[in-house]
Amino acid sequence: MKPRSAIVLSVAGSDSIAGAGIQADLRTLSALGGYACTAITAVTVQNSKGVRSINPIKPKIISEQILAILEDFKVGAVKTGLIPNEASVRSIAQSLKKYPKIPLIIDPVIGSSSGTQFLSKKALLVLKKTLFPRALLVTPNLDEAERLSGMQITSGEDLLRAALAILKTGCGAVLIKGGHAQGSVCTDVLILKTGQLYLFSGSRIKTQNTHGTGCVLSSAIAYYVARGDSMAVAVRKAKSFLRKHLVRGKAIKWGAGCGPALGLF
Repeated sequence: MKPRSAIVLSVAGSDSIAGAGIQADLRTLSALGGYACTAITAVTVQNSKGVRSINPIKPKIISEQILAILEDFKVGAVKTGLIPNEASVRSIAQSLKKYPKIPLIIDPVIGSSSGTQFLSKKALLVLKKTLFPRALLVTPNLDEAERLSGMQITSGEDLLRAALAILKTGCGAVLIKGGHAQGSVCTDVLILKTGQLYLFSGSRIKTQNTHGTGCVLSSAIAYYVARGDSMAVAVRKAKSFLRKHLVRGKAIKWGAGCGPALGLF
């Protein structure tokens, strides 16, 4: 029998409340009808109130997980999330060199919304140098876009300049997510290296359950890219999927803090 849908490899960390990371990617791809393979980069200890510790997997083990999957499965896209250190970044980049045609979506998880920092300044530079040129898309939020571009974002013009600065790293497209901005309307900006610009705007959803929104969105984009959709179409569909689940789960109380964005199928 032929596989009924796309296979995506998620290279990310484990989240003990299953709201982000590997668990969020698995649940997103399952809900969409896809199949997720995984390479775990770190085991985090956390709950809805924040991250207590990050425990990196050895870079060699991360690489071996990636290669074991890519040597055997017909993967339609690779998606990366939390990468705990410089050595892990280099290991992932080296592993993916053998498979240059597989689309790569990078969710540059620099820190958690509760304030925990994952990537050092040096590791971030290595990420930009080794993996960004390989990426079809990079999906930073506003805080991450400021770190990646080296500039403060306080206006729409700043947002565009930051996206262009990130594009100069060699990636195929940049999606800067506007969820961390103020106001009743959230706007995401997608710019392709060809110069095409797309804006995705929607009313802000009032909910405490936003843990893992970036993971859900990037893995959904990876799914649609693996299915053959254009980047703009993949982003639009992925945003629609995320919004539907944010609305469905907004009234649920999961814990004392920030609950999972994908709480219900």
